[in-house]
Amino acid sequence: MEQIPLIMETGSRSQDTLFTWRIVCWLIWCLVVVAAMRPQWLGTAVPLQLSGRDIMLAVDLSGSMGEMDFELAGEQVDRLAVVKYAAQDFIEKRKTDRIGLILFGEQPYLQTPLTHDHITVNQMLNESVVGLAGDGTAIGDAIGLAIKRLQDRPANQRVLILLTDGRHTAGQLSPERAAELAKQRHLKIYTIGLGSEARVVQNWFMRRVVNPSRDLDEETLKQVAQITGGAYFRATDLDSLREIYSKLNELEPIDTDQRYYRPTTELYIWPLGTALILSFLVGAWLLWLRYLPPKFNPLLSTWMHRK
Repeated sequence: MEQIPLIMETGSRSQDTLFTWRIVCWLIWCLVVVAAMRPQWLGTAVPLQLSGRDIMLAVDLSGSMGEMDFELAGEQVDRLAVVKYAAQDFIEKRKTDRIGLILFGEQPYLQTPLTHDHITVNQMLNESVVGLAGDGTAIGDAIGLAIKRLQDRPANQRVLILLTDGRHTAGQLSPERAAELAKQRHLKIYTIGLGSEARVVQNWFMRRVVNPSRDLDEETLKQVAQITGGAYFRATDLDSLREIYSKLNELEPIDTDQRYYRPTTELYIWPLGTALILSFLVGAWLLWLRYLPPKFNPLLSTWMHRK
């Protein structure tokens, strides 16, 4: 008879212990759920002051861009190859600018929208080939497309750099009219005329000097630049093209809208770590119940006595 209170007391303690461990298991589940939600602590907002311009490159891909009158590393190359080579260094230096790419021939195409991803801009330019957009030269339409893509940007940051080796032969919009529209939209245009001034041609009987740039309409390009407040440059070789890009790099950057950065600290590690520790304790307790002899285990002894 004296064993009955002891057994009852032991059974009561066992029930309390089991209830406690059930609570612990529910707590582990809740901690795992909280960790899966990936809580974060947001720090104080830090203002970032960015500067730069919105620069659109418009590159002529008409058939004349395949003229082999430029040199690169001592070898004769076409004009487009030199444009790609020189533009790569220019794009890399404009670190804070958003740069886009327009390729034009018979029609203009937006190859890359304005972006800070200069690697992609360089890649898309390097993948372009002569004749990809047709054999014509739609200078006016290329300017019109640039106006459309830049019209939502701040008025004092819009810049178009147009590279061509010919004259306007295609499209619905004339370069002069496009320049007037660009002026109204506060778009400044820098034009670059490509092509060497002389080239020696050898045939079966004689050698003669020709002008590879006879189709270059410098007057129109100068007029377009003048109307919009830009400037016209002439590139006759790689060095002169690099010098032009160096001058363009002297454009003063302009502050853009202020942005903010909020540092974040991941907090999921704390509930997850707590859940792992509690899981280890529960696992150890279950092993203790499983392998400890019943006479040393009051919980198991009580259960067996009731059976």
